[in-house]
Amino acid sequence: MYQVDFKKPCHIYFMGIGGISMSGLAEILLKEGFKVSGSDMKESDITKMLVERGATVKIGQVAENITDDIDVIVYTAAIREDNEEFREAVKRGIEMLTRAQLLGQIMSFYKYSIAVAGTHGKTTTTAMMTSVLLAGEKDPTVSIGGILDSIGGNIRVGRSDYFVTEACEYTNSYHSFNPFISIILNVDNDHLDFFKNFDNIVESFRVFATKVTNGGVLIINGDMDCYDKIVSTAKCKVISFGTKDKNDYVAKDISLDPLGHPSYTVVKNGQELGRFTLNVTGVHNAVNSLSVIAAATELGMSVDELKEGLLNCKSAERRFDYKGTTEKGAVVVDDYAHHPTEIAATLKVANSIKKGDLWVAFQPHTYSRTKAHLHEFAEALSAADHIILADIYAAREKDDGTVSSKDLENLIRKKGTDAVYLGDFLSIEKYFRENSKENDLLITMGAGNIDSVGVSLVKK
Repeated sequence: MYQVDFKKPCHIYFMGIGGISMSGLAEILLKEGFKVSGSDMKESDITKMLVERGATVKIGQVAENITDDIDVIVYTAAIREDNEEFREAVKRGIEMLTRAQLLGQIMSFYKYSIAVAGTHGKTTTTAMMTSVLLAGEKDPTVSIGGILDSIGGNIRVGRSDYFVTEACEYTNSYHSFNPFISIILNVDNDHLDFFKNFDNIVESFRVFATKVTNGGVLIINGDMDCYDKIVSTAKCKVISFGTKDKNDYVAKDISLDPLGHPSYTVVKNGQELGRFTLNVTGVHNAVNSLSVIAAATELGMSVDELKEGLLNCKSAERRFDYKGTTEKGAVVVDDYAHHPTEIAATLKVANSIKKGDLWVAFQPHTYSRTKAHLHEFAEALSAADHIILADIYAAREKDDGTVSSKDLENLIRKKGTDAVYLGDFLSIEKYFRENSKENDLLITMGAGNIDSVGVSLVKK
């Protein structure tokens, strides 16, 4: 496998350079003096930013983009073997790395690398970890799967030994990492287009738990039924967190303010650390923040730094992200939730703060996920008063005709909840304008491009 060396910058080409994660890695390498080029299917604000910072970006992925002066090519799971650039790279014998392999190699250059894993909550928890490190003046390098105001984007290049990133389980990509601190927030059924079943997912996290470097720490949610299985082969120090007293770090007396921000008492091994308050929403984030508190404590940070960092942290874009109000006075929020567990958590917060009816404009993400969790989606979405359904966002998949948003509409209606399938965004926008009223709350929800609906509703 090709080994990237920060001391010997080379020419690295990114297939899909405009992606949120790929662009972050490209930016790190640009700032480290590497020659960076790449391609994407369309121009975007991200590709324009990379060009401004010194990258060469081609729009369109064709064989002619691949030249002999490229030392190594990086690609994502979205790139198939029939991709023109991929085929040309193989033909020319150019070294290739997956995005995860490159990220793992970058992490190895930092003494205190922190990888945040889990089916849900990775981006917000990474944001909280970043905010705490900044409060402690640790000058971290950060790679996050969302736009974070505190770092002005999805990447921050520091000049210290601290590195924090998300660690995604899809295609076992996080098995390429060897972090000093690994965090596992939760384990749930997802990505069943890759994993066969829940047992396979648990096994994947068990392997991830063995990847911690010598002297490092595994920080894991001890409330999970699969906890024992995951930690069974870990060779490092293990710290648990959760709401049950058996854990090393426990959140007690959790309360929410009128905007859904939690306050709670943190107990470490039976001793109170104090009362903490978050600027992100939901009980689930109070629990997830315990992993940040545990990690920062292991790094020698003070309680005051922890409290300051957590209070200062605002959610990344698309995490209960307030967009504004419509002409009628309805409130518009955008949220990235695209799994039933995430939807349930988001709607629990929304129901606790709404003043009128709760609307959800939902865009299912991938056919395989929609099909695998169809009934769970219907159950979770039924917590809203009104559901408007967009067509399924295909992402990396093709429609095989076995599932549609219409199926989801039928199941939600059977539960007695108002639901309508409209498909396209213009129809969704028009329907909400005509049927909403002052003080209603609309959440545009999903991992696709449904957020554009909320932008349009607020703009006009």
